[in-house]
Amino acid sequence: MQFTILAKDKGSKARTGTLTTDHGTIETPIFMPVGTAGSVKAVHQRELKEDIKAQIILGNTYHLYLRPGLGILENAGGLHKFNGWDGPILTDSGGYQVYSLSDIRKIKEEGVKFTSHIDGSRHHFTPENVMDIQRSIGADIIMAFDECTPYPCEYDYAKNSMERTHRWLQRCVGRFDATEPKYGYHQSLFPIVQGSVYKDLRVQSAEFIAAQGREGNAIGGLSVGEPAEMMYEMTELVCDILPADKPRYLMGVGTPANILENIALGVDMFDCVMPTRNARNGMLFTTQGIINIRNEKWKDEHSPIDPTLGGYASTFYSKAYLRHLIHSKEMLGAQIASIHNLTFYLWLVKEAREQIKNGTFADWKNKMVHQLMQKL
Repeated sequence: MQFTILAKDKGSKARTGTLTTDHGTIETPIFMPVGTAGSVKAVHQRELKEDIKAQIILGNTYHLYLRPGLGILENAGGLHKFNGWDGPILTDSGGYQVYSLSDIRKIKEEGVKFTSHIDGSRHHFTPENVMDIQRSIGADIIMAFDECTPYPCEYDYAKNSMERTHRWLQRCVGRFDATEPKYGYHQSLFPIVQGSVYKDLRVQSAEFIAAQGREGNAIGGLSVGEPAEMMYEMTELVCDILPADKPRYLMGVGTPANILENIALGVDMFDCVMPTRNARNGMLFTTQGIINIRNEKWKDEHSPIDPTLGGYASTFYSKAYLRHLIHSKEMLGAQIASIHNLTFYLWLVKEAREQIKNGTFADWKNKMVHQLMQKL
């Protein structure tokens, strides 16, 4: 994997570049649509490429391990062959599920024991077998096994969790370096900075992660309920420590404003379920602000959803028609809204890249943050 910085903004820490994998080159900053179970919900792979113009998508280790299972994925030749997506893929490690499934898991030094949400069966994730699982899934970028601490979180818990995450990382690195990819192409391991919202822990974790010398680095444990300004403070602190010549991935973030503010702090990669999850509930992100398409005001509004974006879903269908579909619980409504929101997110990072190249990102960002988050 190769990361090249092409330009830096004059008024912020934003940068644009390329991240080259064996499945293609990614332009950064980039937003990665989330395909939890091997599919971006309600979106065809053709639409991901042609309309949304996605460059990389995510898969979820926990969900893919449980269903369809590693045997089926290996027989298919990995997730790329199984789901028909020939671009880069990133898989998370299951660490977020450690956080989110707190009622059906137990964390110990060896790893995490958990109960399947599907059938109640018992399973055990360790740093070693999570590396093996992600080798079998076959993502281009795989994440180290970590614990995502909740917010709020007591200092001692955050410290103990971070230190365990660091020990787990050393085990991940050992297993990853002792094994080979299964499908003939390169895989990269990204460690994850933790430490909750405590500055000294974030500094300690960022220094430890940077010292591992991996091909990229991630920032976890944010966007879990803490105030946005606290997120930005932690991100800036960490980005100033992580190597500038390697990609920085802020996990699970976020709103359009979150993305722009964190690009300004030096983040290169983002993912979030928000564009598709909110789409299914009728919330649309547009270049002019946020639309709740369920509202009465759109009932007889026959203008396109957002002609600025240029994508088929955003320019062909009217607000009134989409509102009708959503209210009627037609599957097409969720599909159109999801494609539109993802088209918007990919448009947003593309515009950010252009502004960085022009050296005008900071001023543009300040204007757009307010504009994009107003409710129409």
